[in-house]
Amino acid sequence: MLILIHPPVVKPSEPPPGIAKLAGALIHHNIPYGILDANLEGILSLLKLPVPTNDTWTKRASRHLPRTLRALTQWQAYENIGRYRSAVMDINRILQIAGRPLGMKVSLANYQHRNLSPIRSLDLLKAFENPHSNLFYPYFEKRLTRLFEKEKPSLVGFSLNFLSQALCTFAMIGFIRQISPGLKIILGGGLITSWIKSPVWNNPFKGIVDELVCGPGEKPLLSRYGISMPKNHYTPSYKGFSRYNYLSPGFILPYSASTGCYWNKCSFCPERAEKNIYRPAPVQQVQKDLQSLINKNRPALVHFTDNAVSPKLLTTLADAPLGISQLGIPWYGFARISPLLADLDFCLALKRSGCVMLKLGLESGDQRVLEHMQKGFDLQLASQNLKILKKAKIATYIYLLFGTPSETLTEAQHTLDFTAQHSHTIDFLNLAIFNLPAYGPDSQKLDTRKFYEGDLSLYKNFIHPKGWDRYAIRQFLDKKFKRNPAVASILRKDPPVFTSNHAPFFLMIRNIDQNQDRKI
Repeated sequence: MLILIHPPVVKPSEPPPGIAKLAGALIHHNIPYGILDANLEGILSLLKLPVPTNDTWTKRASRHLPRTLRALTQWQAYENIGRYRSAVMDINRILQIAGRPLGMKVSLANYQHRNLSPIRSLDLLKAFENPHSNLFYPYFEKRLTRLFEKEKPSLVGFSLNFLSQALCTFAMIGFIRQISPGLKIILGGGLITSWIKSPVWNNPFKGIVDELVCGPGEKPLLSRYGISMPKNHYTPSYKGFSRYNYLSPGFILPYSASTGCYWNKCSFCPERAEKNIYRPAPVQQVQKDLQSLINKNRPALVHFTDNAVSPKLLTTLADAPLGISQLGIPWYGFARISPLLADLDFCLALKRSGCVMLKLGLESGDQRVLEHMQKGFDLQLASQNLKILKKAKIATYIYLLFGTPSETLTEAQHTLDFTAQHSHTIDFLNLAIFNLPAYGPDSQKLDTRKFYEGDLSLYKNFIHPKGWDRYAIRQFLDKKFKRNPAVASILRKDPPVFTSNHAPFFLMIRNIDQNQDRKI
């Protein structure tokens, strides 16, 4: 028996797509398995703990917690951003107070230890050696003990994708080693892949993890069952996640039609730094997958998790909607700014296919910066995309990046000007400060420093060639960019914590008849 585990902490709004892919491969070959979403279960376990505080906010949040959790699974909460924000912040408040006695900073999307860092291998080993010091220990000590007694697994797989999961993952592995020393443990996921692809990688986890998996895990996992010639593609399965009530007003179906990025030219891109190869699934297979998955799961929303949905797939969606629009299922995902999205007829067809929102990496409102980043589009095209998508009633979630080596205050001001001028076409904004991939080809051109103290850090600090340092960037963002009235009105609409994962629901609620039951 194999158990696949999704560890804390990430946003508990939808199931993890990586484990669903593994499950699809296991089902195809009739290999028994079980799934444990320790992320959602762990977060809910913390929320059930007595709240060790008497402040008014926390007492009120604790008293109304059942209703607050229930609200995030119902459509009414998405009618008003103020009520929604209060619900999310109340839950975060309880998690924050739960972690305070042990010096942890916990939220619905993060886990931080006051003394241990997820980018120091020695600290991860300390988490492994002292699982009882983890905030989730009371939960996973009981849960794993009962689960292993019942299922008697011979193999356990962890999917580690984000730094916010690392300390908890190694604490859980440490506990498993205590109760089942001979149990085989496999560790994979996006974060593991990034670590292994580092040119300075030297496995510090020998002896505690039996196998580290780089890249897609289907082939290495199946090889343990004697399957040496697996298929290139398996339809994901979310059967094991059906019992979980994620914090969303309906089931979100995450689906990836590719790995890597079809553009793969942007300067300072982690995908390029890691030399990840672009591998798309055939659109005919995507069509079959989605029709099957939608029929089985009846999702409220399909989330394309690709780095960027390819022009070929976008065209297929517009021409033959893959069963999404016929079943009334909205969808969203990342796309590149492109001539396709400057065509009104094409965008109207995308809208008819169910497209409710597109995430776009604009990055900068300065043409010279875009050229230096090799983004492959100009501001005129970006402007056309925004205006046409607005006409087609497809919302936009725009990503901006500040502090790249070619940017100064002048270029950042150009980004502010562009954003303000197009504010009527932008529904949501994500503002980020540039992190330099530690081992990408572009990092060699800069005077670099350690960004975080840790042998597992994927990023480096650098001396900005034009003096545009992180402090100056933060000052600009906080005192000027965010205070611009046009920008501020956009930022106020952004769902806290869940951000783009929940943003489509605020758009979809407008299409639901107020006199009908709140279900799609």
